[in-house]
Amino acid sequence: MKKILLFICCAAILSLGSCQDDFLDRAPKDAYSDASLWSSKADALAALNGCYAGWEAGASIIGDDCFTDNGFDQFGWDGYEPMASGLINPGDEWFPNLWSYKTVQRCNWFLSNVDKTPVTSLDEDLKNRMKSEVRFLRAYQYYKMTNYYGDVPLVKTSLTPAEANTVTRTPKEEVIAFVLSELNEIAPLLPVSYTGSDIGRITRGASLGLKARIQLIQGDYAGAAATSATLMSAPFTYSLFPNFEELFRPMNHDNQETLLNCQSLKDLNADWYPIAYAPKSKGGWSSYAPTQALVDTYETINGKTIEEDATYNPLQPYQKRDPRLDMSIIRPGSFYMGSYFDPYQGDDDYNLVMDNTSQTGYNLKKYISNLDDYRGTDYGTDIDNVGGAVMVIRYAEVLLTYAEAKIELNQIDESVYEAINKVRKRAGMPNVDKTIYNNQTKMRELIRRERRVELAFEGLRFVDTRRWKIAEQVMPGTVKGILEGSVDPTNGNLTLQPNTAKEVTTRVFTNPKHYLLPIKQKELDINKNLKQNPGY
Repeated sequence: MKKILLFICCAAILSLGSCQDDFLDRAPKDAYSDASLWSSKADALAALNGCYAGWEAGASIIGDDCFTDNGFDQFGWDGYEPMASGLINPGDEWFPNLWSYKTVQRCNWFLSNVDKTPVTSLDEDLKNRMKSEVRFLRAYQYYKMTNYYGDVPLVKTSLTPAEANTVTRTPKEEVIAFVLSELNEIAPLLPVSYTGSDIGRITRGASLGLKARIQLIQGDYAGAAATSATLMSAPFTYSLFPNFEELFRPMNHDNQETLLNCQSLKDLNADWYPIAYAPKSKGGWSSYAPTQALVDTYETINGKTIEEDATYNPLQPYQKRDPRLDMSIIRPGSFYMGSYFDPYQGDDDYNLVMDNTSQTGYNLKKYISNLDDYRGTDYGTDIDNVGGAVMVIRYAEVLLTYAEAKIELNQIDESVYEAINKVRKRAGMPNVDKTIYNNQTKMRELIRRERRVELAFEGLRFVDTRRWKIAEQVMPGTVKGILEGSVDPTNGNLTLQPNTAKEVTTRVFTNPKHYLLPIKQKELDINKNLKQNPGY
């Protein structure tokens, strides 16, 4: 396992960059002063590493799909289901506070002070690269917050607590314009790749990958296609990792498909996602469960939807399906970690018992195809204290971004089919049938389905349903799970009962209210200049 140093820095530097989730208490506090700290390259590097601390978390990326029709989170204290169900309240204590300026403040502090480092200690090229890394981290935070809240305060310099508590919300369009400007400016200053202990830092490809993602979200299809095409050609050498399931194992996190990942190291900045998603019988909590709606989206091995394929058997629903289904989801009859998964019998994984058992009857397999990766190895001592990395941007997304942008431009040429087919071929799926998918409407249907199954539980479904304006269609109604039945413990064969789909919960969705999250009431209490999102 390569060294992971990005999030490890001295306690003093972490203290200097730290702040509360809200805008309170932003003045750095420590024995060091800005005048004495910036005396050497080592000081600047430690401060840079402090900016990486907590900029993203694997559990947050994966959990975001529980805001959507892909997932269900049974534990209210995680905070996802109140939003997904339409019952969220700004005063609720338990829901993720994604309105956070910790990283923004650390980055602003770094950018305000790094020029104090003597040029004899830190040459201009390295300083500009370090600034570019920090500008990316700040831009990423604004990208995330605008997705969830729309307008957010655009803060470019360090603020005192008094100043912080008087800021107002900046229009989303202005914030996004700033983010794209930053990404454009820093891309040429960042290296294409790193070696040694620097692997995992922000690269030029990460900057352009985020730019392409934002351009697609904003409906700048010509820009998204052009930026993606840049990433598909020299000097970049990205390609798809040959095995979809193996791609998400921790020992493979530094691979040719990765543009950007979120790294962790056991015992220091450890992540805990394996215990959250694993079945109870394997020591997990089954926190984030895939839904039947997601399972039904996977095509058959013939390249048809389950509604279109006459060979599909609803009483043997997992046979002859897109291999990514069994690579991503633990379902009844799956052979997982030495036994056939059975959510019907016994005390461990029985789905009617709300005690760390999946409430849909499905568990997430992506990221934890082999739990032993995290037990007694370099990557963990137990499944709630793990190292490794979760991908934030990967090359498959770039290919699908390119294809979708060209489809929306109605420029459906061979390069579009080629990009999609590369993703499908890696998964073991047939090429796109051009006799069926031969116009913009059908290709739009295909690319949206392909994004959903390829990128499931990678944190993109929330923004996809919002930018496509389909959230009001896919979110409300009953969340369903598996059919009732039984699993043969000797071979995993299923006997299922028709029309017995488990009903987990009922969700409501109000348009436009639930297109955005509410700002927590404590933020509004602190800063009277902030205005709540509509409907809350």
